[in-house]
Formats: sequence, C-alpha cells, structure tokens
Amino acid sequence: MDECTDRLGSLLNHFPVRTRMFHSGALCGITEFPTQQGGGQIHLIRSGELEVIYPGRAPQRVSVPSLLLYPRPTSRRFVTDAQCGAVLVCAELQFDGGDSNPVSSALPDVICIALADIDGADQVLTLLFDEAFGHNCGRQVLIDSLFEVVLIQVLRHLMETGQVNGGLMAGLSHPRLRKALVAMHERPGHEWSLEALAGISVMSRTAFADSFRKTVGCTPGAYLQAWRIRLAQQALRQGRQMKAIAIDVGYGSEAALSRAFKAQCGLTSREWRNAALSDSGDAR
Repeated sequence: MDECTDRLGSLLNHFPVRTRMFHSGALCGITEFPTQQGGGQIHLIRSGELEVIYPGRAPQRVSVPSLLLYPRPTSRRFVTDAQCGAVLVCAELQFDGGDSNPVSSALPDVICIALADIDGADQVLTLLFDEAFGHNCGRQVLIDSLFEVVLIQVLRHLMETGQVNGGLMAGLSHPRLRKALVAMHERPGHEWSLEALAGISVMSRTAFADSFRKTVGCTPGAYLQAWRIRLAQQALRQGRQMKAIAIDVGYGSEAALSRAFKAQCGLTSREWRNAALSDSGDAR
C-alpha cells in the first residue's frame, strides 16, 4: 500500500471525517456564511469568480475553478456578480472527535487550491459535479462519499507539496518522521522509547529528537501523550470506562490515565465528558 495512504489511514481510521452536501447551484450577489456550529465546510467552485470577505483579514479573490476548505467554523461572505454569479457545490464537514480531531486541528483556517492542481482528482470531481447537477437516485449518498474522497486527495496534496508549516501534517510530510508518527498512531499502547522511535525513523536519537521538535512543534513524548489523550477522549464519547481505556492507550492504571488526562486537558475525565456531551446536546 502507498505510504501516503498509510499515514492518512492511521489518522482517519481513528478519527474519520463525514461530509454532507448542503448546496449545489449558483450563488449570485452576496451570500453570508455565519460561523457554523460543530464543524467545517468545503466548497467546490465549478465556474465563475468570487471574492471572499473575512472579518479582520484581507479579502480573497477566486478566479479559477477552486476548492475552498474551512476545517473549523469560519465566518465569511461570498461576493459574486449579481447576474452571472458562481456555480458551487458545498458540503458540511464533521470531524469525528470535534475539537480534539487531529486532522482538523492540524490544518490552517483557510485552504484554497485550484482544482486543476489536485493530482488525480479529475475523475472524482467530474463524477461529483455530474451527480450534484443531476437527478439520479442515491444522489445525496454518492455525493457525500465523493466529498470524502476529495478531502483525502486534498490532504495528500497538502503533504506532498509541503504546504503545511509545523504540526502534525508537517510531521506526516517528513520522509522519516512520518514513520514514527504512524507507529505511535497505530500502536498507542506500546511503551515507546525515544531510541525505538528514532530507530523506526532511521535516525540517531539526537537527530530524531531535534528534528521532531522543530518540525512537529513538541517533543515525541509530549506528542505521544497528546495522541493517547485524544484517543481517550474519543472512547469517553463512546461511553467506555476509564479502566478499559487506560489499558488500550498505554497507561498502567486508571489513576495514571486520570492524572495524564487532567494535566493535558485541565479537566478531570468526568468533567470533560460532561462538557463534551453538553456541547453535542447529548447531556442527560
């Protein structure tokens, strides 16, 4: 299997992303996108030009068929010609795990890529647009799935072209560090040592530690703890108990996980779970 697929797979298997189309057609004049709750949005601009106005930052001009990706809630205004407008297909993004999803948190606030620059996306985009502007049965389900494929292709594009500066995505773009990151993602319960991770990356201990810190922005140990806590948060959302979670994510006891959880999140696991359920509307 392709290495790029592996490094994305190790993330998306734990923290999947779901999409749901909410618009297909022309937008004319001014269209407001207030800060949406609970996720991001993706826009595929098939034709036309538009200007994007953001609060507190320079406007953005889009003049060729492009993808606009907002991993997190972002207030903006689309301004198009009142007569000709622009033709778009748009989808909501729900990153499993919410704010703790490592994919959404690793991406910049705004991503704009010309559709022609996304390698290998031609056939997927052609099918997506055909379905979006057609009336076939199963249209919504198929389009939602195609949006997920497009998102994976965008993540590949960002890593392969080095368009991420620091953080998880930069680490996954690194030809050696990504091997250690995938190992931690796939085996979070393993007792990883610095020497073992450096060996996987075919680097000396010192070179690995320095490169990891400069590229990812933290030490390997800090990254591993943050990853384990993200997995613990995911399991708590699913209703699992801390004792079982502790074994899966590499802590020797529930007490050890509880201490790490409080140190990482500033809340106890119970406090965090209650807050998460309240935010999602599932509090009992």
